[in-house]
Formats: sequence, structure tokens, C-alpha cells
Amino acid sequence: MAGLFHVLWGQPGGGFNAAAILTGTDDEPLIIPVEESKYQTENICTRPTAVDWDGDGDLDMIVGNFAGSFYLFKGKGKGKFDPQPELLKSNTQPLKIAGAHSDPFVIDWDGDGDLDLLSGSSSGGVQWAENLAGKGQKRPVLKSFKTLIEAGKRTTQVSENELTGPTMATRIWVDDVNSDGKLDIFVGDTVSIQTPAKGLSNAEVKTKLAALDKEIVEAMTALRNADADGRQAASQRYRQIVLKRNEIMTVERTGFVWLYVQK
Repeated sequence: MAGLFHVLWGQPGGGFNAAAILTGTDDEPLIIPVEESKYQTENICTRPTAVDWDGDGDLDMIVGNFAGSFYLFKGKGKGKFDPQPELLKSNTQPLKIAGAHSDPFVIDWDGDGDLDLLSGSSSGGVQWAENLAGKGQKRPVLKSFKTLIEAGKRTTQVSENELTGPTMATRIWVDDVNSDGKLDIFVGDTVSIQTPAKGLSNAEVKTKLAALDKEIVEAMTALRNADADGRQAASQRYRQIVLKRNEIMTVERTGFVWLYVQK
């Protein structure tokens, strides 16, 4: 199991070819290698972005992943990459975001002439790793990530009118949206929107859910402690309580795009 990379090669005059697996100079699929003894979080849920990272004129790939770290596939020209990626570091330590699902966006965020690294996170919010290399075509020297935008309230079930900002699983895009010379940030997120069953208010749903949550905890404890003879009955009881949620509300898993305009 590994996160492969796909490319849609452009056609003369417009249009694209069908998606093809991106390969290295060895003509093998690009994959972040992981030791067999380790759980594969470094090379799944890959999130690539193309940029000339080292200033040599070739496009490289900075890649995020489930683990929250970042890898560099050096470009070799003509759409090929070095098969062996490099783990990005800050000083001597792997560069990692707070949370999981690193989401690289490379841009000169602080306007000092070098490329910085921004990222969303499974935990929400936006993080920034400042580049200390300075102006010019130099390989980035990155500081550890710090919070640029705080994570929103961690919740999975809310009504839409209660949302005040992005919650979790954030993905970002940076651009000067209003052409004022300052970089703004789009933030996408994931949230589960609850809709009360007919005849129930949001307040009534919350009261009923609180009571159900207590029952669910009790049922889970009973299931965990049940012996072989009582396990089936305990499991049935647990399922019945969970199904009661459907009588109280429906839940839609969705997401929104938010815009942060820089002052």
C-alpha cells in the first residue's frame, strides 16, 4: 500500500492525456520508501506540489503524507524525478506539522525573497515554516512549524449556523485574492452537519445526544466486560443505542471553503 503520484500530460493545442502514474528516472513509480517493520504512514495520503525547490531550473516535488512529514523528490528535467526522495528537516530533526496529513503550499509568505512552506493539518488551522536561506536561488533552510492560524473548535457534529470558521482536516491555497499586494489564504475543511429530525430543535437534539452519549459509554463498557455468553446481548444493546441517533438527527459529512484576508 503506497500513495502513488499521477500526472495528466498536456496535449498540443490544449487538453490532457489520461492520468498516468508518475515515474522516476528508473522508470519505476515514485514511492516514498518505508521500512517493512514500520507502519506505513509516511507514504500514504500523499499530497504533492511542484516547485523549483533548489533553484536549479527543474521542477521538484514537495510531498506531504499521513504522518505529517515532508519529502523532496528532486526534479531531473523532462518530467522525471530522482527515485529516492529526501526527508525535509529543520536543523537535524524531521520537519513535521502539529497533527497529521501534511498539506504543502510553497510561497514567499513573509516577502523576504525566499520560499517558505505552509500547511494545513488534520488538527485544523494553518501552519508556517519560515525559510532562513534569504533572497536568491538558494536551497531553503526551514525553521520548525509555528501556528499561523489557530485551529477551530474540534467538533464533528454541528448545525451549519453554528460554524464560525474552519474546523479540522484543513487544506489550503495562498494567493492575493483582492489584489491589494498582500497574500490571503483559502482554507478548506471537513465537518459533519447535523439536521434535527422533524419536530426537534437544535437544543432538544443536544440534550438527547448528551443522554445517548452516556448510554453509549455504558453499553461499550458492558460489551468490553461481557463474557462469551453475554457478548451477543451486549453487542445488540450497543447497536440499538447507536441506531437511536437516526431517530434524532441526520448527519451529512461535508466541508466548506473559508477565506482569510490579510490585513
